[in-house]
Amino acid sequence: MKNIFISIFSFSKRLHYGARLEPVRDWLSLLTFSAIALVGIIVWNVWAFDTVISGGVIGSSATSTPPVFSQSSLDTIHTIFANRAAEEEKYETGTYSFTDPSQ
Repeated sequence: MKNIFISIFSFSKRLHYGARLEPVRDWLSLLTFSAIALVGIIVWNVWAFDTVISGGVIGSSATSTPPVFSQSSLDTIHTIFANRAAEEEKYETGTYSFTDPSQ
């Protein structure tokens, strides 16, 4: 355990700025960490895509979900739209006459 702390301490000492700046080291470390992050993101997306394509579920799958709408609400909405369609038909067939007040 003590060797790990010594290794980490010596590694962190090498990363500290000394008397001179080293932009090559900074850019190299930035590009290295960016490349590692990019590879990680690509691997994650390929895994997620493969999981979904094969029919799997990402995360925990829902055991059962309650219905979002009740059947009585859907029947009420259907009735409202049927009444609107009947009124529209009355205008189209001439049962109702529309007089344009601007004429």
